[in-house]
Amino acid sequence: MDDFVYAATDPAELAEYRDEVETWMNENMPRRDPVNPWHPTHDDDLKSTRNRELQRRLSDGGYAAVCYPKEYGGQSLTIAHQRIIDDVSMDFDMPILFSVPTLSICGPTILECGTEEQKQRYIPAWIRGDELWVQFMSEPSGGSDMAGALTRADRDGDTFVINGSKIWSTFAQRSDYALMLARTNWEVPKHRGLTMFIVPIHHPGIEIHPIQMVDGTEEFCQEYFNDVIIPAENVVGEVDDGWTVASRLLFHERAAVGNASPYTQGRHRNRSADGLDDLADIARDFGGNVGRQRQRLGETETLSRVEVLLSDRVVKGIESGYFPAPAGSLVRLFHGVSRADRLTVAMELHGDRALVWNQGEDTGSYGVEFVQRQQTCIGGGTTEMARNIISERILGMPRELAADRDLPFNQVPRSG
Repeated sequence: MDDFVYAATDPAELAEYRDEVETWMNENMPRRDPVNPWHPTHDDDLKSTRNRELQRRLSDGGYAAVCYPKEYGGQSLTIAHQRIIDDVSMDFDMPILFSVPTLSICGPTILECGTEEQKQRYIPAWIRGDELWVQFMSEPSGGSDMAGALTRADRDGDTFVINGSKIWSTFAQRSDYALMLARTNWEVPKHRGLTMFIVPIHHPGIEIHPIQMVDGTEEFCQEYFNDVIIPAENVVGEVDDGWTVASRLLFHERAAVGNASPYTQGRHRNRSADGLDDLADIARDFGGNVGRQRQRLGETETLSRVEVLLSDRVVKGIESGYFPAPAGSLVRLFHGVSRADRLTVAMELHGDRALVWNQGEDTGSYGVEFVQRQQTCIGGGTTEMARNIISERILGMPRELAADRDLPFNQVPRSG
C-alpha cells in the first residue's frame, strides 16, 4: 500500500477538513430519505445512472477517491481524510456502486500492476464517474479455486482470443469494463499459466445473463465468452504471471469487504445490522423478553466496536510491517461472521414483523437481509478461505494437501 495513505495528519487540519466537507455536502449532495419505504426490487438502470451522476458531483467538488494520487485525478490525501468523508456523508445519497469493486478493488490493482498508459486512461474515468468496473474471476466449475480457471485466452499475434465463462459478477450488466483472469498456458502448474486482462464488457462475443436473487434483484451475472478478441495492450502485468496481479486484487478485495480499504468511499447507515439506537428502538416498540434483548443488544454493540478497532489495528499493522499483507483476512473474517450475527439479532428483535408486513412498511427489509446474511461470509472469499489464509500465512501452520500442486495444468484430473 502507498505510504501517503496512512501518513500522520494534524488534528486541527482534520477538523478544518471536516468543516469543509460538511459545508460542501450540505450544499451539493442530496440527503437520503430516512422514511423511504423499503421494497424488494429496484430499477438497476436508474441506480447505475444515479450513481454515475453522484460520482461526477463528488469529483467536481474534489471529494471523490481522495486517496488516489493527484496525477490520476485523486487528491493524494490520507485514509483519515477519506474516513471524514465517509462519516459526514452517511446521511447523504452517495455513489456506493463505485466504491466496490471499481475504486477499492479494480482501482488499486491497476494502480499497482498496470502500465502508465492504463493508469492514465482508466483511473480518471472511474473517479469522474464515467466508467464502472467489475471482476470476472469466479467460474461455474471452479468454486473457490480461482487459480483453477478454465476460461482460456489464446494468443493470436497482437491479440488474445477468449473463450469460457465467468459467474457471480456484481452488476456486470450495468458496468463498462472488467478485470478478468484467464488461462494462457496449460503446460505449467495452474498458478503459473494465468494472465490478467482488461475486458470491455459490452463487446462482440460476450453474453451477459443476470441471476435473480431471493429478494427479486439481479445483482449478480454469469458471462459467456465466444471468440472474444482482446488486444495484447489490455494485459495487466505480465503474460502467464496473472496470479501475481490476482493476489494483489484479492488483497484489496479482502480489505474492501472488511472495511479496511482507504479506497472505499461513502457508506450508508445500516439500521438492521449496525445501528444500536435503531435496534434498541425496535426492542422497545415490539416488547418481548427484556433481559434477553439487552444481552443481544450488548453483543451487537460489542461486535461493532471490536470490528472498528480491529480494522484500524490491521491497517496500521500492515502499513508498519508488523502484520504481513494477508492480515487483511483477519478483518474480512470478523466482518463476515459478526455481520451475519448482527443480522440475526435484528431478525430476533423484529420477530414475525420481518416475515409479514403491510404495504408501505420497511420491516420486511430485516427479513430479507436475514435470508441473505451468509453473503458476507461468501463474498470477497469465503470465511473458510480466510481461516486457511490466517492459519497458513500468518500463523505459519502447514498448508492443506493439494493434489494438483506443481502438476502441469493439462495433466490435472478433472471430471467430465
